[in-house]
Amino acid sequence: MNKDQFDFLDEEEKKDRKVPLAERLRPRSLDELRGQEKLIRGDSLLSRMIAANEYHSFIMWGPPGSGKTTIARIIELCASHRFIHFSAVLSGINDVKQVMRDADYAHRSRGEQSILFIDEIHRFNKSQQDAFLPFVESGSVILIGATTENPSFEVIPALLSRCHVFVLEALAEDDIKEILRKGFEELALQIDEDVLGWMAGNSGGDARRALNELELIQNWLQA
Repeated sequence: MNKDQFDFLDEEEKKDRKVPLAERLRPRSLDELRGQEKLIRGDSLLSRMIAANEYHSFIMWGPPGSGKTTIARIIELCASHRFIHFSAVLSGINDVKQVMRDADYAHRSRGEQSILFIDEIHRFNKSQQDAFLPFVESGSVILIGATTENPSFEVIPALLSRCHVFVLEALAEDDIKEILRKGFEELALQIDEDVLGWMAGNSGGDARRALNELELIQNWLQA
């Protein structure tokens, strides 16, 4: 099991090293995750995958701050598979091919499947997306994609047909309020219900945006 990139830091070290508030408060289990009730609660397909440690390729489509990366991080913490985090913004076709070769070697030599999480998968062009196909088909790679764009238009049909699509929704105001409460507590700020309601209402259902704005307020108060 791969560890989260900040797992080696304790809570005080996270604060000292200026890890963003949204990262410090990122949920580490489905039970801690706010919103997306239909997707993660009860006998849902996603919760069964995680509980059984048996994964199939899927794409998460939803607005910013709705929990796509958080769900991938939770899977990283829970899964026994090799986990590779890949950014479509920072990677080119040569990076894709190298990662696929490594995953294929791990599968053929050790029978080890790799979970490949691709953030902003819609940023990859057709030739880059084509490069994933043979490895998804062979089972050497389990693909998890995250996108803010409709995958029906942004992901090639051959790849999309091999992936389940989970649709995430913007978080409700009540969910944002609960996340902000944790933020106020983390920053040792007194909770003001009027401010809390105003921030939640102006977040656009984006948890990361709400926490980033709260952190900006703290910095302004300390200036």
